[in-house]
Amino acid sequence: MDVSLFLIILPVLLMSVVVHEVAHALVAKWEGDDTAFRLGRVTLNPIPHLDLMGSLIVPLLLFFLPGNFIFGWAKPVPVNPRNYRDYKWGDIRVSMAGIVSNLILALLCTLALALLQGVGSAIGPLGGVIWVLSQGAFYGIYINLILAIFNLIPIPPLDGSHVMYHLLPQNLRARYREFGRYGIGLIMLLVFVVPNGFRYLLMPVDFLVELALAFVALWV
Repeated sequence: MDVSLFLIILPVLLMSVVVHEVAHALVAKWEGDDTAFRLGRVTLNPIPHLDLMGSLIVPLLLFFLPGNFIFGWAKPVPVNPRNYRDYKWGDIRVSMAGIVSNLILALLCTLALALLQGVGSAIGPLGGVIWVLSQGAFYGIYINLILAIFNLIPIPPLDGSHVMYHLLPQNLRARYREFGRYGIGLIMLLVFVVPNGFRYLLMPVDFLVELALAFVALWV
């Protein structure tokens, strides 16, 4: 991956994962838990959210691998589900909040890219700034769709696992949650060891990106 492209993608990635975590915290507050607020984690400043592995090491490793693919995550915001007014539905809504926030960001980036393409089509090329903004908008679509679809995968501790937990019979829930200690290791295997394993899991992303670009093409 080109260094200039990496410098565009990394801020988009950081913004996307930070918004994801802040969304969890906001909905947790609405559900009755203010843990993240009390610990100062409800902020768009990326520094309190940085995770050594997910925010720095993994993106840098992917930068040096072939292709223009980059991925990462932020430090999860602390929540206490025991404070939710409704434990089951509160847990589900808080977990899904991050996914919904990424889908909204993907939609906003699609609209931004359509606007930029429309302006460029109407009055001609506007130089490097428009190119940088267009690249940022495109990767905003791509990264946020990856984050949304990836987090739906029911591997603890990903967000989709919270929904799966409540769907399982009572006698299987504790074992399923205990599997979370191996979840990050399994995810790392999918990313770096299994050939194309990660991409197969995220095949819906390509379909959704094509839909977004088809909408953008209407404005060119």
